[in-house]
Amino acid sequence: MDGITYVDEGSGPVALFVHGVGTGAHLWRNVIAELRGERRCVALDLPLHGGSAPRDDLSIPALADAVEELCDGLGLDRVDLVANDTGGAVAQVFAVRHPERLRTLTLTNCDVHTNTPPEAFRPTVELAERGELAPLVGALLDRPELIVHTAFGQSYERIDDPAAVVDAYLRPILAKPGGARAFERLVASIDAADLVAVEPGLAALTVPTLLVWGTGDVFFDVSWAYWLRDTIPGAREVVEIPGGRLFFPEERAAELVPCLRRFWAS
Repeated sequence: MDGITYVDEGSGPVALFVHGVGTGAHLWRNVIAELRGERRCVALDLPLHGGSAPRDDLSIPALADAVEELCDGLGLDRVDLVANDTGGAVAQVFAVRHPERLRTLTLTNCDVHTNTPPEAFRPTVELAERGELAPLVGALLDRPELIVHTAFGQSYERIDDPAAVVDAYLRPILAKPGGARAFERLVASIDAADLVAVEPGLAALTVPTLLVWGTGDVFFDVSWAYWLRDTIPGAREVVEIPGGRLFFPEERAAELVPCLRRFWAS
């Protein structure tokens, strides 16, 4: 797990948390604060994010490789996997490759099948493909208030402290040598073909699976949660978080945690 940083708190059965593009393990801090008294909570920074080093290949399958490396490095044989956003895409690839390593799978609002990247995120992808995203993201370091006008702004119900969001998520990426351009490569590499390819594996996945979905998300409509429920044999239910947006695991952890506890106990 060369160059991968992670949070590791608590003891008990392992819950492994995977974030999406442009965030980091920090996204799960409020969930972990509630669960570390009863679970060993591990949240990695995917390559390039947080303290993790960038890599040449930042595609969804390559990010799933990093999750596998972390599990091998920490000796995590069986985990309750919880994922959000592009991390949900990574988790689907990982689950299809290694169902034996999962006790359960929980997906929150995330890329699914052909909704990868989602239409509302397409303008950001096009900026990355043209090499125009790096300078725009870099400008947020000096003017963090502008983040409310970006895809980040659409991902929160509210941003009370834009500078704190920039410092937690974007500054660690951009501080790395070549980080801004690597971020462009990552965004441009998001490809529906990677998730369409795992559909047969999902259709054979008997791992108990929970879908928890914020209904106010402009990127990942709740209909995709039901697509997953109808595709994955192990899927048990969809829990809707009324009005929740993409980053509701950070903003509304108090609503996600009881769902996890109930699901894990069952």
